[in-house]
Amino acid sequence: MAVPYTIAAPAATMIVAPPSYRYAGIADLAIRAPMVIDGTVRDAVRIKGPEAANVAPGYVRLYVTVDVIALIRAPGALPPRIGYLYDAKLDLRGSVPKLKKQRVLLFARPVAAAADQVQLVSNDAQLTWSPATEATTRRIAADIAATDSPPAITGIGNAFHAAGALPGEGETQIFLKTTGHPISLSIVRKQGQAPAWTVSLSEVVEDALPPPQRDTFLWYRLACGLPAALPADIMAGLDSADAVAVQEDYALVRQGLGACRG
Repeated sequence: MAVPYTIAAPAATMIVAPPSYRYAGIADLAIRAPMVIDGTVRDAVRIKGPEAANVAPGYVRLYVTVDVIALIRAPGALPPRIGYLYDAKLDLRGSVPKLKKQRVLLFARPVAAAADQVQLVSNDAQLTWSPATEATTRRIAADIAATDSPPAITGIGNAFHAAGALPGEGETQIFLKTTGHPISLSIVRKQGQAPAWTVSLSEVVEDALPPPQRDTFLWYRLACGLPAALPADIMAGLDSADAVAVQEDYALVRQGLGACRG
């Protein structure tokens, strides 16, 4: 008599989605990195002894070699294969993560007198590649390189408020300190209308732009660069009514931008 048997179904393959990186985090890295490299990990060798003496608990130091696929941003050419040090976080079992054959995006700087070596700008400057992460990185790199790129904000230069003809109406102007060309904010309140604000990237107020969309470079400069509150010395130069109006209008702008890393 034939012995009955069953055929086991093949085990389902678990597909692990690549990490999702926020725009602001990628922009932070891209601004600091003169080199942005797309590549595939060829090998990762653990380093022990004195060269790994300062590794944080729960991490292991690796020497990683990568085959370069493309240079998203670089001051010059690179060899087809490069190497760098990377402190990798151990997994929950205490094992070294498997990086071999993984496609990565590297935010790095060159190493003097070593053309095939780079240095990551921070220990979180090796990102797992995905089409979305690459597209965002390329967009940010292009925005940084643009001649009209919004500069970094370093503080508040001045603020004024002019009351309107009717109660509740008025206009506030806030001038920002930057590392480059001027940026100013204008907030207008009219009766029967929602308050509206614009941003100008030059001294010509008529060229003002509407509030930037989230995850654009101008949004990043404003959302991540504006201080949490207006400086006390700015507020001291205003009368009480104007000071209240300026504070409310500044809060309106910050609320419209949303959190830098939300």
